[in-house]
Amino acid sequence: MDNIKIKKTAIYIRVSTDAQREEGYSIDAQKESLAAYCISKGLKNYDFYIDGGFTGSNLDRPQLQRIIQDVKNGQIDKVLVYKLDRLSRSQKDTLYLIEDVLNPYGVDFISLNESMDTSTPLGRLMLGILSAFAQLERENIRERTRMGMLERVKEGYWMGGGRVPFGYDYDKELGVLVPNKDADTVRQMYDLYLKGYSTSRIAQMLGFKHERLVVQILMRKSNTGIIFYNDAEYQGRHQPIISLEVYQRAMDFMQERSMTRSIESNYLLTGLIVCGKCGAKMRYQKWGKHDQKIVCYSQDKNKAHLIKDPNCDNLKTWASELEDVVISDLFAFSFKHNKNKKDVSPKESVLEVLHRQYDEIAKKIKRLYHLYSESEDDLLLETIDENRKKLGDMQKQIDLEQDRNLQTNRIIQIQNQLSSLKEAWQHMSQKEKKNIIKTCIDKIIITDTNIGIFYKFKEYSAA
Repeated sequence: MDNIKIKKTAIYIRVSTDAQREEGYSIDAQKESLAAYCISKGLKNYDFYIDGGFTGSNLDRPQLQRIIQDVKNGQIDKVLVYKLDRLSRSQKDTLYLIEDVLNPYGVDFISLNESMDTSTPLGRLMLGILSAFAQLERENIRERTRMGMLERVKEGYWMGGGRVPFGYDYDKELGVLVPNKDADTVRQMYDLYLKGYSTSRIAQMLGFKHERLVVQILMRKSNTGIIFYNDAEYQGRHQPIISLEVYQRAMDFMQERSMTRSIESNYLLTGLIVCGKCGAKMRYQKWGKHDQKIVCYSQDKNKAHLIKDPNCDNLKTWASELEDVVISDLFAFSFKHNKNKKDVSPKESVLEVLHRQYDEIAKKIKRLYHLYSESEDDLLLETIDENRKKLGDMQKQIDLEQDRNLQTNRIIQIQNQLSSLKEAWQHMSQKEKKNIIKTCIDKIIITDTNIGIFYKFKEYSAA
């Protein structure tokens, strides 16, 4: 008898904002009402789990997580809340907590405000309905907020909240952006860029960690006094840091450079080469007038964020020699594949059968719910639960079969590409060759003079 655990009632309380405290959802108000309920029901062994200052839109709350753990440890037999939305404002999360956390361990859920008790058939039936309404209310609030935000932006006011663009501060009283001390840095950034400095060089000169931050700042049209909201532009009330003409010149220049980079990125093995010594990416680097070498990014001081080991001493490899090795290995890979090629066809008929079975079970569940609404027979609820589990298992089978079909189609595509690769190679464009290589090869690891080529598909991996 001494080993029998005495289970308790977990009273969960959540307050996320000061406004909720003023509206009667204060911690003390909830504690008083919920404790009184326990006493009236003879529930003497109860414990409070209180999350103050946490939103109900997700489950990342310390005391809620403690409840979940205590449920799994067999310490709780009831969970009590003041109102359904105190547990969660998400229908998906509410149903997960009750059906996947509480129900499997035989834990009842009680919501005082809605008079809900999942230990009764009516309580279980009402749970799904009330959760749906809670979710609908939340979505309506979000939609009203969105509409109010649009009207605000149309009048030229900043959206408020979120991240304020670099070079500005947000004046809450006026509702507009105000240029700050970093505005001069933004102007200098545009000036340097239009003079021909690269974004990586500008990042070094102005003290930014990554060059992509420079690119993001240059591309912000808010620097010209424009507000971009929901894929549309609106004239803002804030003071521009740069003129629209300067911004457009920078964007035109960026497009020109992008076209140049796309030509350079057409190198055959770009993005696939990894340093075997430090793990950094490796890139093509001009060597002389017409040649290139493969160089580890750790040896390129202009790309500080890509450096893995500043002391990396991996040897530089001639790009043309590496490409020859990779192409020869790819031809051998395709030859080996063609000798053992299997004729695999997609199993569309299996997928059709699974979909048909899924639809039949779904229709059956609807009929059972209709019967339950008329008779409230507990046996029907058990049958509904069994069929819902079958429906979940059927969906998993459908997902698995769809993944198999995608993999099969991908293999067939590669088979077609590799069937006459060596003969067709000389007639392919550089882009076509690069696509073939990226389709087949996962990565190329270089360690001094050693080259490792790793293919994407285990069933066709080269020895």
